[in-house]
Amino acid sequence: MQNRDAVFLEDFCPKLRDRQWRKSLHTFTGKSCIYCGKNSESIDHILPKSKGGLSNTENCVPACLSCNGDKSDMEAFEWYRKQQFYDPRRAMAIRAWTEGDIRLALRLLQWTEPQNSNKASNRSNQDLTLQVA
Repeated sequence: MQNRDAVFLEDFCPKLRDRQWRKSLHTFTGKSCIYCGKNSESIDHILPKSKGGLSNTENCVPACLSCNGDKSDMEAFEWYRKQQFYDPRRAMAIRAWTEGDIRLALRLLQWTEPQNSNKASNRSNQDLTLQVA
């Protein structure tokens, strides 16, 4: 039996495939909104469906309900530049995401969270202290 001859549950149940895809998008960002960093509860289209945006990985990002609702059917970069919580690193991450470079987008998102980098630097300082002692 060849792999292409196999029957997968996702082939019979597109909703299951869609649910797994949505879950993977949230997993990429650690369940945080790509715009503000809060908990993500929804998927937002960077280029809205009403303006021809597709439902694919490059156009869909995890977003909190607040950002998703406030953005409505505006283009993401136009809306995001006007927000008080605008962060150029997040804007670059969104741009990288739309260009299909999710690895770069995730790296940029990590740089926007200073508390995690402080913990990492504290751990490395402790490691250095232990190595010296």
